Amino acid sequence: MHHPSVQSTARAGKTPAQRRARLVKLLHSWHWTSSAICLVGMLIFSFTGITLNHAGKIEAKPVTVKANGILPDHLLRTLEDATGQQLPGALTAWLRSELSIRLDRQFSSEWSDDEVYLSRPRPGGDAWLRIDRQSGFVEYENIDRGWISWLNDLHKGRHTGPAWSLFIDLFSLACLIFSLSGLLLLKMHAANRGMTWPLVAGGFVLPLLLIVFFVH
Repeated sequence: MHHPSVQSTARAGKTPAQRRARLVKLLHSWHWTSSAICLVGMLIFSFTGITLNHAGKIEAKPVTVKANGILPDHLLRTLEDATGQQLPGALTAWLRSELSIRLDRQFSSEWSDDEVYLSRPRPGGDAWLRIDRQSGFVEYENIDRGWISWLNDLHKGRHTGPAWSLFIDLFSLACLIFSLSGLLLLKMHAANRGMTWPLVAGGFVLPLLLIVFFVH
């Protein structure tokens, strides 16, 4: 007669070697999956770690685009009737056609009695627009600091928005899984690899010594 407890007994009767093999397999799955998720991000962050560390030696060549003009009176008067923080559609159309200035929703605006000031900081550059509400004088500047600056700002999460900020959090979590699963795999294979723990200790002690003796 078959007893229901036979299967559970067999499951409970796994040898330590079988349990260890199952754990190793699970850790390998976590390790390679997290490494695949981290791969591109780790390459980017490693490269920008070098560029940020040598930012003073890597010369940026910013490209600046400037424009200025005078608003026609009828468009200047539209600012008096403007509601909220958006420029009137006719005014933005004039800026686009006459000065080749394209404004998007990422521009934030500050309104005062004297001027309207719009700004759009972004990774690797920024742009701003100022309109004098008395004279109608328009001044615009757009600065592009190059692709290295763009990558550096991605590394720092500077002006990148909530989506990239969430990606950095998820990327950091995947890196933690990658590192901790790697550490556990090292522990499980350490008996056959004599240099495992000296190398791990060296990886811990070296940064600690540098911080204690050379970082002021």
